[in-house]
Amino acid sequence: MNFLKKFFENKFKASQKEEENIFDSDNAISIDDKFVQKFIHNGGKFLYCSDLKEAETNLIQILQENQWNNVISFNNELDRLLTTIKSAKTNKIISKLPFLTSCESLISNDGSIMFSSKQLKDKKLKDLPNNFIVFAKTSQIVNDTREGISGIRNRSEKNSPTIISSIKDFTIDKTDTDFMTYGNTNTKTLYLLLLEDL
Repeated sequence: MNFLKKFFENKFKASQKEEENIFDSDNAISIDDKFVQKFIHNGGKFLYCSDLKEAETNLIQILQENQWNNVISFNNELDRLLTTIKSAKTNKIISKLPFLTSCESLISNDGSIMFSSKQLKDKKLKDLPNNFIVFAKTSQIVNDTREGISGIRNRSEKNSPTIISSIKDFTIDKTDTDFMTYGNTNTKTLYLLLLEDL
């Protein structure tokens, strides 16, 4: 009886140690790397951009690869980017066109991207096209949702956004048996142009 007790105690201690090692290695990863790993694991398409010129080149390649001749955009700064690369743009929702947008935060602990009414205007994510191209900066990476929401509040003290939502799943045709995500309409095919600004 003592032998079995010692055996299971040792087994339990070993599995605890393995678990601790996993968490230690997770803590050793920078929040940037952690975000990228989780984002790609969730099905996102990631393109690192060391400068604006590289972001322009990557955007041109995305548009050419998908044969998109026009882009939906609500953002004046991104409209200037589209003018630079000579891409047509519209602010009308057309389901076959991609939606080019910025975001509020990139959430490291689950690889999701947080948006607000600042980017989406009065639209809900489910009303926007399935294809998103998100332009973000490395300084927008935060640890978790709470930090993301706190950042939104700090940036918009007077005009708080009416809508805050996020996209975590980037595989449209995925069949998910997890009942917690049943009916989730926030799934999008998503390209992330991540510009280094730190």
